Amino acid sequence: MDNFFTWEVLYTIGGASLLTFFIVQYLKTTLDRFINLPTDVFAVLVAFAVLVAAQLALGANPASWKLYALSFANAFVVSAAAGHVHDKVINPPGRKGDEESAARN
Repeated sequence: MDNFFTWEVLYTIGGASLLTFFIVQYLKTTLDRFINLPTDVFAVLVAFAVLVAAQLALGANPASWKLYALSFANAFVVSAAAGHVHDKVINPPGRKGDEESAARN
């Protein structure tokens, strides 16, 4: 990556899912002290906020319901991708024992 996040990058699934992953990882423990919210739901809410912010920054009409409907649908895809990033961080590919667990599945 040659630079930091840009609004154009945050509008992609890769950029939005990476930022969603970072935000959820940093805030989940703190959030759990105040409210019992499942991580999956929190990730969808964060992804929705990231997608709406990126679209508004790129000039989308804030009064358009389509902006929010599409961002809500895409938030599930982005949060699922962020969850996949989390899985890869916890269990990196090529880790010893992965071959055995893959053979069992």
